[in-house]
Parts: sequence; C-alpha cells; structure tokens
Amino acid sequence: MSRLRVTEIFSSLQGEGLASGCPTVFVRLTGCPLRCHYCDTAYAFSGGDWLELDEILRRVAALGPRLVCVTGGEPLAQRACPELLGALCDQGYQVSLETSGALDIAPVDPRVSRVVDVKTPGSGELERNLWSNLDLLTAGDQLKFVICGQDDYQWSRTQLRDLGLTRRCPVLFSPAQPTMDPTELADWIVRDNLPVRFQLQLHKLLWGDQPGR
Repeated sequence: MSRLRVTEIFSSLQGEGLASGCPTVFVRLTGCPLRCHYCDTAYAFSGGDWLELDEILRRVAALGPRLVCVTGGEPLAQRACPELLGALCDQGYQVSLETSGALDIAPVDPRVSRVVDVKTPGSGELERNLWSNLDLLTAGDQLKFVICGQDDYQWSRTQLRDLGLTRRCPVLFSPAQPTMDPTELADWIVRDNLPVRFQLQLHKLLWGDQPGR
C-alpha cells in the first residue's frame, strides 16, 4: 500500500483562495525542493511521519469538514501524492492542491482544484517556474502570485497581460510578509483596475504563525 510522509493533518479555516473562510481539513506533506525567501512553512521541509494512505483517509474523515486541502512543503514532490488526491476525490471530498508551480501538475486528478504558484523574482525561485503548467489550467484552478515589492508587482502585471492568465482561471495576488505592505499592494491593484483577487492570509490574522492552524 502507498505511503506518504506527513507533517500534520488538522482542521482549520481555509485562509487563502476562493474557499477562504470555509472549514477545511489540511493534509501537509513533508518536503520541498524550493527555498522561497518568504516561506512560512519551513518546518515541513523535513521530519514528519510515514503514513499509509488508508490511515491518512481515516484521520481526514475523523475531522469532519468536506473540504480538504493537500499542501506542504511541495506535495507533488512525493510520488504518491496524485494517488492520495484521487482517493480523497473518490471519498466525495472537495479537494484542492497547493503547489509551487515547479513540478508537473498533469498527473493530478481533474476533480482537484489546483492552486498553482507563479514564482516572482522576489521569491528567489523565478527559474523554477514550470511554464508548461499554465497550458493545463482550467476554470476550476487558481493561480497565485506572492508579491514582494513594486518590481514583483510590475513583473506579475506583465505576465497577466502577456500570457492572458485571467482568461485561464482566477488569479490571486498576496503580499509577502513583512516585505510588502498589504495596503500598498491593494492600492496598486485598485489604481490599475487589475482583474485579480487581493488576498490576505486569514489564518495568520486569526492565529498568527501557529503550526496546525
């Protein structure tokens, strides 16, 4: 039976994306090949416990919510992640995947909403963007830009225009903390009438940086 290395499984409110504010079970897988400057889950780079797929499903079911978010780290760095995602869909959950955009999303079950990062220059991982992923996006997916400053914003605005990203799926802009003032980013979006969704991390506003929240 397939096993995955899991940092934590917990219930909270979804803090980002189109399901923000909804009760959600989070399955945080261990490991990530990227090292973004603003990463707030470095504790998931290593450690964790090896759990069989059935045990993960059992723990998810015990928590109650019907929304499940598989996150990391970088979930797709584990070979069995697509199998987990498919199994969750088979159980009737509404499933989302948070992924760095550096690994191929093609193996992901089409029932899953893929929340794909586009790494900005300020992330320090610009060269890791797997641009072919953009051609795989559907209206049920989401693209996320974490903005570190004005240069990042201008670069991201150019990608929106040149690649027609808002025609593919919803696009989210988030301020990187503490380098990007949220109000300033919001002002830029309003000034430019940019067709994106501004978002703050709801879970951090409520609970700070506590793991498992």
